[in-house]
Amino acid sequence: MQAKMNVTEMSEFLAEVFPQMRDDFTLEHLDGETVQMRMNVQNRHLRPGGTVSGPSMFALADVAAYVATMAPIGREALAVTTNCSIDFMRKPAAGVDLIANARLLKLGKALAVIDVLIFSDGSQNPVARASLTYSIPPAK
Repeated sequence: MQAKMNVTEMSEFLAEVFPQMRDDFTLEHLDGETVQMRMNVQNRHLRPGGTVSGPSMFALADVAAYVATMAPIGREALAVTTNCSIDFMRKPAAGVDLIANARLLKLGKALAVIDVLIFSDGSQNPVARASLTYSIPPAK
């Protein structure tokens, strides 16, 4: 599938519909099937012990899946997560950003299924894996 928006256009769209996330995430790559999203880890993303919190990793997976869904269908701000399962596999490295690699596995008329692997920047071993399903509103 071909993307209907490039990285700049998608980043502008995200800033428009989710201004509260502006400083949290950086879109690094998108095409019609894959997305790479960086979480710019800051103190507010940490839990006791100095590691990135589970809710922050969930947010990264969810935003990456949203972008993977939007890339081939275009601007559809009302697409929503209908299911998410996330496995936390190891403690993220302290003091580094997280990288999410999302892959659109299936895009139908009503649902999209996305797989996301999250890594500490510079590491080969994933810290989390998520499977998400998005509901796509009917065409207008």
